[in-house]
Amino acid sequence: MQAITPDAHGIAVLILTAVALFLFTRDNIPLESSSLAILIILVAGFQLVPYEKAGEVLLGPIDFFAGFGNEALIAICALMMVGKALETTGALQPLANIVSRAWSSRPVLALAITLVAGAILSAFMNNTPIVVLLMPILVGASLRAKFPVSGVMLPMGLATIIGGMSTTIGTSTNLLVVGIAHDMGQHEFSLFEWVLPVAIVGGVALLFLWLVAPRLLPDRTPPMADTSPRIFSAQLHVREGGFADGKSLSEVLAKADGNLRIDKIQRTESLFLAKLPSVVIQPGDRLFVKDSPENLKLYEQLLGATLFNISDSEHPIDDQTPLTAEGQQLAEVVVTRGSPLHLRSLAAARFSNSYGLLPLALHRARAPSSQVTGDLNLIRLRAGDVLLVQGSREAIANLKESGSMLVLDGTTNLPQTHHAKRALFVMGGVVLLAAFGIMPISVSAILGLGVMIATGCLAWRDAVSALSIPVIMIIVAALALGTALTKTGMAGYLAVSFVNAASGLPTPIILSAFMLLMTIMTNVVSNNAAAAIGTPIAISIAQQLGVSPEPFILAVLFGANMSFATPYGYQTNLLVMSAGGYKFADFLRVGIPLTIIMWVGFSLILPVLYQL
Repeated sequence: MQAITPDAHGIAVLILTAVALFLFTRDNIPLESSSLAILIILVAGFQLVPYEKAGEVLLGPIDFFAGFGNEALIAICALMMVGKALETTGALQPLANIVSRAWSSRPVLALAITLVAGAILSAFMNNTPIVVLLMPILVGASLRAKFPVSGVMLPMGLATIIGGMSTTIGTSTNLLVVGIAHDMGQHEFSLFEWVLPVAIVGGVALLFLWLVAPRLLPDRTPPMADTSPRIFSAQLHVREGGFADGKSLSEVLAKADGNLRIDKIQRTESLFLAKLPSVVIQPGDRLFVKDSPENLKLYEQLLGATLFNISDSEHPIDDQTPLTAEGQQLAEVVVTRGSPLHLRSLAAARFSNSYGLLPLALHRARAPSSQVTGDLNLIRLRAGDVLLVQGSREAIANLKESGSMLVLDGTTNLPQTHHAKRALFVMGGVVLLAAFGIMPISVSAILGLGVMIATGCLAWRDAVSALSIPVIMIIVAALALGTALTKTGMAGYLAVSFVNAASGLPTPIILSAFMLLMTIMTNVVSNNAAAAIGTPIAISIAQQLGVSPEPFILAVLFGANMSFATPYGYQTNLLVMSAGGYKFADFLRVGIPLTIIMWVGFSLILPVLYQL
């Protein structure tokens, strides 16, 4: 076996790789910032200390920019935008309607249909829009069918990850692994090359998710299941002799500790006063206010006023005449990566002014048991957080139709447009051209994108919004690290070390152990980072063992996709965690057995298929 001695550059790259993997796990540091920092360190380091042998520069800073033009990255970006067209045209809505109808009659069978449909769709497009499409429907349908939401959401999310493993274009991770392997001179995988092992192992996994997983999950209450209105609009009629009589507006607000929200002040049927601090309140004035029932009754006492419903000035609020919230609705909004609220506060995003909605409460995805204290508008929101908002039916409908945020409500269908069939036809063409080997997936995806835009299925605004800067940056940074590990010989050194540690073991056992290592890594860091770093090492291991690299490349691909055991392993896990009210332990309950099923299944079938 060839001996490899690491040099200073290789050791530095290995240390930087460890630092990168650590940074990628830090939620308080944006993923794109960590990726850019790693890229800058690589470029600056190899510029200041060139990697030379015999006077020849073997690896320069310019080489690390190659990731921006990598064929896999181009294909990923094009497919993101093509998939956005299916979302914006409502092309998948007929399937969603079928799923919704099935849930209303036979929920257990409907769960099976949902799992299979989600897995099949995920084989051809990113699973995030599929989960976004199905989540509102499943929440509403399961509540109506009195089927535990927690028994539905997590199995559905995990099923889409399984389906995404089955084709080259199923996930960005698949495209990345295949692209890196091709760049390193390996066999070019076709679209459906490994669909057989995934169908066999994934079929068993889907049965587990259908029949066993719901029994393992406790009946969790969604984080904001209480749908009673929280904020009411009302009138405070100023009484003669009460505290507010003759006081300035600033004094009235001070009496309520500055918490009283006054929308307008009405003196006569046609006269409304400006809300100036110096304006003097008189008997008979009507203060139009908004707050919780408890606070409104408190203000009534403090100000010596009488509380009335907004539309009823004849009957004071009491036990017989409670507060009402006519035309108001509650909605739960999930913060997703790329949404206007991601890594911003409500105040910075001007949420209330932009959408006409009032934020009421916040459920933090990564600390579900902690109490949110302080001003809700100043809290920096993260992916997976759920915001409870209240507003008019029109305002909530407008938020849904904007497509910029995920609203957890199944009452509104996605828009039906005459472009839906056209978008499906174009997407089918993209898949078929790649499946029959007529052209590479990167080329067919770019052509498909052009046709989508030319035929009106996709606007440039929607196309650009489909691109994820964090995904792009982490792929580029991970490709740069992979290049550095390979060119400095550190990938070969790690491969030799791994093979030496497993010396004497059969090749199938070494393959299985390596796949397990990738599975553990992907549940801790980004799956794209795990894939980009693991692929060159996998090829080096196969070369050291003198066997075909293909099963080891697939071991990276399958292992990097098994993001089942933690809510942070994959973006859709965070969405599902929020919608279903899950705890970290719930992912362990279902994710660990599912991971074992998939790992054992692939460990048995890959050696058979590749005759190891």
